[in-house]
Amino acid sequence: MAGFRSLAPKTRNFVVAGGLSAFVLGVYYYTMRAVGGTDELQVAINKFEHMKNKEGRSSSNAGSS
Repeated sequence: MAGFRSLAPKTRNFVVAGGLSAFVLGVYYYTMRAVGGTDELQVAINKFEHMKNKEGRSSSNAGSS
């Protein structure tokens, strides 16, 4: 790491900031890909709403006959 220590302090700050930014963006990208692959909660909500609508239609049909 002798090369890193020979850099000016401002340049070292930019190198460290660039490395940290790359790390944070990498973690963000990885997390969004992992979470966005399957949205289990949204699938469950859609299924629940579908079941609720089906029950509402069948109960309103039963009441009108």
